[in-house]
Amino acid sequence: MGDTVTNIVLGVVSSAVSAALAWLAQALLRQRRAERTRRFLGLRHGGDCLLVTPRHMSGAERSVSRRDLLALMELGTLVRESGARPEVLGHDEVGQELGARTEFCVGGPAANARAAAHLRALLPGARFHACEDTSPSPLEIGDRRYEGSRNSGYALLARITAGSGGRPTFLISGQLAFANLAATRYLAAERDRLARRYGTDADFCLLLRVSQTDIYGADLVEFVADVTEPATRRERAGEGGGGHGGGEAAGPAIPAPASAESGPPA
Repeated sequence: MGDTVTNIVLGVVSSAVSAALAWLAQALLRQRRAERTRRFLGLRHGGDCLLVTPRHMSGAERSVSRRDLLALMELGTLVRESGARPEVLGHDEVGQELGARTEFCVGGPAANARAAAHLRALLPGARFHACEDTSPSPLEIGDRRYEGSRNSGYALLARITAGSGGRPTFLISGQLAFANLAATRYLAAERDRLARRYGTDADFCLLLRVSQTDIYGADLVEFVADVTEPATRRERAGEGGGGHGGGEAAGPAIPAPASAESGPPA
C-alpha cells in the first residue's frame, strides 16, 4: 500500500514538473520570438516610434482615407503588441531626420510628401508616375513597369536603415489606398518570416500585389518579387527618365506579371 501511494505521488510530481518545464519552454520561445520581432521592427519595450499619415487624395488637406486609417490602426496594434508607443503625425508635420526613431511611413508620393522624399533618397530606382485622373499611378522599378486598376494594384514594402540613429524606416507605398492596407497586413502577418529571412538589421524592398478588391478587399495579397537591387540602384547620368512626380519614363512599358514571380520569403 505504501509503495502504491509513493508511486502515485511520484507520478503526480513528475507530471507536474514536466508540465512546468513545457510551459517554461513555451514561454521562453514566445519571449524569444517577441524579442526578435521587436529587433526586426526596431522597437524597444517602453520606447516610441512614428506613424506618418498620408492625405486623402480627393479630400481636404488634413483628411485621411478610410483604408489608410485602417492601415495606421493595424500598425499601431503591431507597435503596441511589441511594447512600444506609436506617435501619429501628418506627412508634412514630421521634421525629423531618418534613424532617430523607427518610422512607418504610409502612402504613395502623391499623397505623402515624406514618402516621396524617402523614395528619392532611399529607393531611387522605384518611381511612381503621375496620372491626370484618379487611376492608379504606374509604378516603375528598374526596367519593369507595373500597372494597377480599379480592383488590383501593387505596393512596395521596404525596410531601410539610414541616418545616425540607426532605427529603421518602413516605407509602405501603394498605387492606391487599398494597396497600402494590403501591404500593412502583409507586414503584420509575415513579420516573423521576414525576420528569419532578412535578419533584424538587413534592408529590403518587396513588391506586393493585391487583387480582386471588389470581392476580397485588401486581404488577397501576394508576394511578387524582392526588388531591393533594382529599387536601390541609382541611374547613371543621362539614363532613364520620368520621376516620382514627372511624366512617363523613356523606353517601352513592360507589362506587369499576372502572378507572383517567385514564392514568398522562406
